Amino acid sequence: MTVWDRPEPPTRPVPLDRERIVAAAVALADEGGLEAVSVRKVAARLNAGPMRLYGYISTKEELFDLMVDEVQAEILPEEKPGDWREALRVLAHRTRQAALRHEWLADLLGGRPSLGPNGLALTEATLSALDGLADVDTVMRAVETVSAYFTGAIRREIANLRAERATGLSKHEWQRASGPHVTRMLATGRFPALARAVYDGADVDAEESFATGLDWVLDAVAAKLIGPSA
Repeated sequence: MTVWDRPEPPTRPVPLDRERIVAAAVALADEGGLEAVSVRKVAARLNAGPMRLYGYISTKEELFDLMVDEVQAEILPEEKPGDWREALRVLAHRTRQAALRHEWLADLLGGRPSLGPNGLALTEATLSALDGLADVDTVMRAVETVSAYFTGAIRREIANLRAERATGLSKHEWQRASGPHVTRMLATGRFPALARAVYDGADVDAEESFATGLDWVLDAVAAKLIGPSA
């Protein structure tokens, strides 16, 4: 029996339900990451005894599942996308935006499929946009490929944001601080391709890099779905 199938116990003596529990857990995670979330801490925020929560959730992993499903409501498209490319593009960008609001989401992306109502609705909205374009296995591989791209890109972006906070250095401040070492290493001539990338490559922000990479992945997926003219 999943957490979504299990009935909730009575609310007395302290009014309690899964919605309040999940809201408290999400708030804790937004403030301090997943390490700030525990049954004890959620119970304390709700002024309830920890054992009360075990009537609603059995494990911390179930709590994480509920938290992810709650945030997936933010990812669901507000209106039906016009075509499959737009559906996958919206999925990627809205997942990134949700992860920037809730950085802990990046740590939970890419695992087993979410079985909550919002997760299932999100999967249905995505797959239905590709329905009929190819056999079901090809469609599944297409969705997995795009998901693998944006999951990796989001995790990299969140890791950089965390590094900025941990070091107190922005991306450009870190580059300036590391500049002398990098310059000395490139001057050895041992890294010519890297030198071209450093000296000739364009400096793009995270959002532009994300969008460009996503378009390239969608172009590759199009060739497998319905040919180069997709």
